[in-house]
Amino acid sequence: MKTFLVAILALTAFFRAAAQVSVELGLDQDQFLPNEAVRLAVKITNTSGQAVHLGADPSWLTFSVESEDGFVVVKNADVPVVEEFDLESSQLATKHVDLQPYFVMGKPGRYKVVATVRIKEWSLAVNSAPKHFDVINGAELWSQDFGVMVATNTAPEPRKYALVEANYLREQLRLYVLVSSGDGSHVFKVSPLGMLVSFSQPEAQVDRVSQLHVLWQTGAQSFSYTVISPDGAVKSRDQYENFGSRPHLAVNGNGEIVVAGGVRRTKPTDLPAMKLPTAQPAPPAKP
Repeated sequence: MKTFLVAILALTAFFRAAAQVSVELGLDQDQFLPNEAVRLAVKITNTSGQAVHLGADPSWLTFSVESEDGFVVVKNADVPVVEEFDLESSQLATKHVDLQPYFVMGKPGRYKVVATVRIKEWSLAVNSAPKHFDVINGAELWSQDFGVMVATNTAPEPRKYALVEANYLREQLRLYVLVSSGDGSHVFKVSPLGMLVSFSQPEAQVDRVSQLHVLWQTGAQSFSYTVISPDGAVKSRDQYENFGSRPHLAVNGNGEIVVAGGVRRTKPTDLPAMKLPTAQPAPPAKP
């Protein structure tokens, strides 16, 4: 009877602790292209009345991703999460991770992810509610092969740029750039560029150092201009307005790709830094 009572008390304490630590998942969007980064926010709330030490070992936070369309989701590796911290009572901590490199989610379909937080000192595991999202195919608008030097004294490595349009939530069009190997067998990166109006046809050109320049319409009179490196990283972004003439890509006298026409919006970084005086002016001489 005493053993049974101890077991009941321990079980009650377990459920009480589980109720006092909660895990919630958040996504910035609900639809993704194949191989696009799936950035997940894990929100952990502690209302237990005592501090919780987390992040000391890889098993403190784990993820399970499943397809709801019947196929197996292959796990490439554990998501790196080691980063020690103390979560005081009545505090909330958020851990940001990208699931895409660690789970194979290249097939279009509906997926769900569950996060599990383990508190070693309490022998407790707390699961989040499932978070659902969709992987959808986009429509290729433009593509071009190019070469990039990856080592000296070797031939350039063949790669391919592609602009892809995705119908986000059936309400908004989004433009993406996809960088892949020349034969398309390996995707290096999928980068979102921004919103796209339905009547816009993006302009794209590759410069002499294999950077991609993209100009597309985002509103009635507004345009976005982005430069992308051969590894898919966004190097610069600018906004233009259709004042006087419509913005378009052109090549200047130095052979550089630039935006001609329109008016570029001023950015905070364009403003010149205010120079502080290095010395006070001398007072005027007394008569």
